Amino acid sequence: MRAFIVALALLAVLLIDGAPVRAGEALAATRPLGKADRVVVEKAAKRMHLMQGEAILKTYTIALGRYAEGHKEEQGDSRTPEGRYWLDGRNARSNFYKAIRVTYPNEDDIARARERGVKPGGNIMIHGLANGWSARALGHPALNWTRGCIAVTNREMDEIWAAVDDGTPIDILP
Repeated sequence: MRAFIVALALLAVLLIDGAPVRAGEALAATRPLGKADRVVVEKAAKRMHLMQGEAILKTYTIALGRYAEGHKEEQGDSRTPEGRYWLDGRNARSNFYKAIRVTYPNEDDIARARERGVKPGGNIMIHGLANGWSARALGHPALNWTRGCIAVTNREMDEIWAAVDDGTPIDILP
């Protein structure tokens, strides 16, 4: 009987204020965030924010390219680019759960690479975990394990997938 009363009290809390309790965190994942109109990545802090105006909808701890410091300069350098880009495509069958493409390289990136006689690289994504791998096995998010992409957990990727439309700007800060 006591367990029933406790369960009823927890349900009342959920219904009254809409905030999930710790035991109900799975419920929070199903609650829509709303649409983000911008994504901000802080590389040094390893954080990504979904923004709506100046308000932060949600913050994620991320993994980046293996050599996270500095702007991506060339193909294969395992760096995550810095600057303003856009999210412009989706891959629901990615090798990394789901992926949303970042428009790197832009014209400036191409020109800088051309001056150095190298290819700028590309295929930079926000993506989930490598298929068949757990966060623990990858060392996610403590280790920067990508080749220049921005990685989150698969559950987080589902939230981002729903909250971010193609054409959304992404600011990747040092």
